[in-house]
Amino acid sequence: MKIAVFGTGAAGGYFGGRLAAAGEDVAFLARGRQLEALRRSGLSIASPKGDVRLDRVAASGDPAEIGPVDVVLFGVKLYDAAGAAAALGPLLGPNTAVVTMQNGVEVVEIVSRHVGAEHVVAGAAYIMASMTEPGRIRHVGADTLLFGERDGSRSARLAALEAAGNRAGFKATLSPTIELDLWVKFVRLATWAGMTAVTRSPMGVLRSDPALDGMMHAALEEAIAVGRARGIPLPADLRAETDALVARFPDEAKSSMLEDLEHGRRLELPWLSGAIVRMGREAGVPTPVHSFIAAALGPFVDGRR
Repeated sequence: MKIAVFGTGAAGGYFGGRLAAAGEDVAFLARGRQLEALRRSGLSIASPKGDVRLDRVAASGDPAEIGPVDVVLFGVKLYDAAGAAAALGPLLGPNTAVVTMQNGVEVVEIVSRHVGAEHVVAGAAYIMASMTEPGRIRHVGADTLLFGERDGSRSARLAALEAAGNRAGFKATLSPTIELDLWVKFVRLATWAGMTAVTRSPMGVLRSDPALDGMMHAALEEAIAVGRARGIPLPADLRAETDALVARFPDEAKSSMLEDLEHGRRLELPWLSGAIVRMGREAGVPTPVHSFIAAALGPFVDGRR
């Protein structure tokens, strides 16, 4: 497959790197120091599943240099999504799939406004990874990429991506219920990101402190209530499944939002806890924990100058 990774951060770089190592035709779109590093010394992944070292990769800052591809893995941060979507045109062929990998539930509509709904495929990435320096990724746990057509069909383009991902060694799944999958990830991720960031603590601290663990559960319940109020059929055992998932996280696991906060970068807060507060207000669902998270982290949304 011909694949473009648009936004080569930790998630895009990991999945794209695995695909390139497996022999797929992958081009990485990046900018600044990341682009310089990719061109100079390639891409490396340190992972408990096996390291990857790509001394040379196709890297560009201009989509026109890449041209039409089969799949775009769209990995930019939420605050850059609209601007980046407007630049996707040169990558699009008649059947190109733009797979969104962002954390919220609103990016599909954002991208569709720029490239047309027929090109946009909702995706959900479950991965624990970070950029240790430009061109260098540290992967510590989970590497699942879910994606699916809006009508639930098993299209040829996504079946090919599923096969390519599994050949590359990560779990790629073509889902017939992608909207539900997005919401399951959203209620979990918004809670984990908000709680780790507002406490400046990794998951092990939250699990071991009864007060923080209770606060994390309350935040999850708020998010679930908002989803159900919006007609999303979130499963009855979602909290129990989430607890089991959290129990398997490494003690040092951090959300990407906490990583961004620690490095003085912009935060995706308005599309995570901020979105839960906004949707809760619209649906008449109280969200006190997420409201606190949104207020406490609000001064850091634009990053540290």
